[in-house]
Amino acid sequence: MEILFLGTGAGSPSRQRNVSSLALKLLDERNEVWLFDVGEGTQHQILQTNIRPRKVTKIFITHLHGDHIFGLPGFLASRANQGGTEALTIYGPEGIENYVRAALKVSQTRLAYPLKFVILKTPGVIFDDKTFKVSFLPLDHRIASFGFRIEEKPHPGELLIDKVREAGIPSGPVYAQLKAGKTVKLADGRTIDGNDFIGAAQPGRTVAILGDTRQTATIAELAKDADVLVHESTFGPDEAGLAKRYYHSTNLQAAKVATEAGVGELLLNHVSARYIGPLAKQLQKSAQKVFHATRVVRDFDEIEIPFKKE
Repeated sequence: MEILFLGTGAGSPSRQRNVSSLALKLLDERNEVWLFDVGEGTQHQILQTNIRPRKVTKIFITHLHGDHIFGLPGFLASRANQGGTEALTIYGPEGIENYVRAALKVSQTRLAYPLKFVILKTPGVIFDDKTFKVSFLPLDHRIASFGFRIEEKPHPGELLIDKVREAGIPSGPVYAQLKAGKTVKLADGRTIDGNDFIGAAQPGRTVAILGDTRQTATIAELAKDADVLVHESTFGPDEAGLAKRYYHSTNLQAAKVATEAGVGELLLNHVSARYIGPLAKQLQKSAQKVFHATRVVRDFDEIEIPFKKE
């Protein structure tokens, strides 16, 4: 599981940062990529990576400001032009389907794949299968804005080969049955319970990805014990008043909530174009005084999310 940042800037693209988009790469887990926001130029950013648009199966939109959605129609069209035929689901606020349908209709764009919309209304779980659960909660922005919590299900424990051999169980197809937790009867008459030879399950990883927001109680709920929290940092340490006025957050506010929520790592994005070079480094350094495991990310930064060590 990796997060690849495609755009980390706020409001308008700059020479250093494109507008908001990130990819959650789940290639080992599901052979899929999920996008979170698709700001203008996202498909151009993708061209600089190894992401294949046809691998994108889900898109999560945090809110409907242009710097988070203006790249969506173009990406959908290019996905079709590049051989994408698998269904794609878009999760987003009320109005996202009207926006996309209108853009496709006016431009006479026909997609070669089914397009499904899930409109975010009642907070809670919006996707749940054997590998992942995704839920959302509202944030505090000038328009409806949401944060997402992506929880990986536990990985089954590994077959304890040494223990199997110590028990004198001959190798062969029986190993696969034991790994599946089945009870098997051996040729020597013994009945073996596979669960006795399987190690502890590996806990899954949790990622919280926020849209634009002022500080609000739901952030801590989304971020509780997450391995990674992706939090906006439009404003710097001395701009709490401006952040509140414009419905955004400072780097120190993000660091404080990361500390309180027990987060493993804090990734700051949605950075104002004012913060470049040494100023961007200062954003990181000042936040690290509150929460050490803080990083101000840049376009094309790729962050691997490791399993927790037992």
